Amino acid sequence: MRVLVTGGAGFIGSHLAEKLLVMGHEVVILDDFNDFYDPQIKHANIAGFVKDVAVCHVDLRANDSVRTLFRREKVDVIAHLAARAGVRPSIQNPRLYYDTNVIGTLHLLEAARATGVERFIFASSSSVYGASKTVPFSEEQHLTQTLSPYGATKVGGEFLCSTYSHLYQMRVVALRYFTVYGPRQRPDLAIHQFTRRIHAGRPIDQFGNGTTQRDYTYIDDIIQGTMAALDYEGPMYDIFNLGESQTIQLKDLISAIENAVGKKAKINRLTEQPGDMPSTYADISKARKLLGYNPTTRLEEGLPRFVDWFLRTQTEVRN
Repeated sequence: MRVLVTGGAGFIGSHLAEKLLVMGHEVVILDDFNDFYDPQIKHANIAGFVKDVAVCHVDLRANDSVRTLFRREKVDVIAHLAARAGVRPSIQNPRLYYDTNVIGTLHLLEAARATGVERFIFASSSSVYGASKTVPFSEEQHLTQTLSPYGATKVGGEFLCSTYSHLYQMRVVALRYFTVYGPRQRPDLAIHQFTRRIHAGRPIDQFGNGTTQRDYTYIDDIIQGTMAALDYEGPMYDIFNLGESQTIQLKDLISAIENAVGKKAKINRLTEQPGDMPSTYADISKARKLLGYNPTTRLEEGLPRFVDWFLRTQTEVRN
């Protein structure tokens, strides 16, 4: 199987591309290597297998470039992980997020339709649930309000996918990822940012009173669920939560990172940020039943693994 992984040089995308190669598939990576964070980090993510993949520098907003790619690279499946990510930056620049996450997804779906791609995996987000008071979040919940432009773009992407699935008999699986962490995690995300600052003796910013809760999901578990979606033969369009179904409060997460790093955090306590969800908590019963999804890495195991990776990479940089 020849798989196009959009965002394939990013955190989750690079892990997925690597796993696909191990399983004997051909991989094409689409990534624009933008400056949301240092592009050299993305290049490092794929350095270990870059000779085994085709890497295409394409911005999803450029429809002509996307079409040219599809004419040149014949693929069987699209795993669409590329997106402008992050709740807070989306509030500052909503147009960029809309153009990339919604219009970019439309460009991909159109190219898939035109070239006969029959399977499309869409990386959605727990952000689609907004401030839902029904927990854990279930795929059956009716989505009524998101709290950020980022969340809204993911809802928009899901609806575009469902429309193309209906009109063109394209098999689409939307995967709602819940706060993924692990080696190669983006530097702006909480676990990575807190670890880096605590290790360096720099203060961290804690927004709110520390009682917000997140369902943190280890990268290996996300990849297992995503690989399972590639073989899914259920309804032509379906949605699954991929999380650990375990929550932790922000203040307890900070304590756990302190323990793993071996240093106390200096904390700047700030007011809550607009757009932040009070809680995320995944009901994964559907994914367990229909995908065979089986997350095995609890935070108390995954967090030390991430910190070990972080410290090792810091040593490599210094050397």
